[in-house]
Amino acid sequence: MIKLIETHAHIYSDKFQADIDEVLERSWEAGLERIYMPNIDHESIDGMLELENKDSRCIPMMGLHPCSVNKDFQKELYLVEDWLSKRKWAAVGEIGTDLYWDKTFWDQQQEAFKVQCQWAVKYNRPVVIHCRESIDETIGLIEQMGEEKLRGVFHCFTGTVEQAKKITDLGFHLGIGGVATFKNGGLDNVIPHIDNNKLVLETDSPYLAPAPNRGKRNEPAYISMVVNKVAEFMNLSVNQVAEITTTNALNLFK
Repeated sequence: MIKLIETHAHIYSDKFQADIDEVLERSWEAGLERIYMPNIDHESIDGMLELENKDSRCIPMMGLHPCSVNKDFQKELYLVEDWLSKRKWAAVGEIGTDLYWDKTFWDQQQEAFKVQCQWAVKYNRPVVIHCRESIDETIGLIEQMGEEKLRGVFHCFTGTVEQAKKITDLGFHLGIGGVATFKNGGLDNVIPHIDNNKLVLETDSPYLAPAPNRGKRNEPAYISMVVNKVAEFMNLSVNQVAEITTTNALNLFK
């Protein structure tokens, strides 16, 4: 049976409240060995830690999502810093920038991103980066910081070959999810040109369900549709892609 790692799923979301046991069961049956859970803000922490207690294969991260950055973001960051000092986390995430939903707090988003990147270096953890409609800006921020020890993954990558190359040249991974299965997702022209050692798989559940479930609730078991499509684009077997991406994820999250 193939072994896979889900590097990004919000399975603590209330969208899974009614059937989380079945969702997890389907995940393990699909070959998943671990599910990495990105934090959003203070409201998501309890649910995430409860899931970790329920099943240690559900592994939490700690960070402040850019869409939760507002005028009081420093209070949220204080909580993130406090949690980071208390115990080990798989990563500092989900952090980053977002110019899709709201540009009001762009300056604050950048500040929150830089601060959390510094914490990731301090605690020797990877960062998990959200950059919706802001890939170039986020690459620019990382280049500005010039922090050689900073590593991580640009989650939900949907960019160009050129952007992919810049990201991997900086030592970062690319998280590939359901968009790879979309008819006009564009990743069929990008994935063949990406360094194999820099690819990891994700679903971003409950969002971005792969075709043919597009528009419905996503779940980690659907990663099998992603790995099939990535294998097709890379002209490799599903087993080869599973092995490559699982090794990459284990190396990334150590």
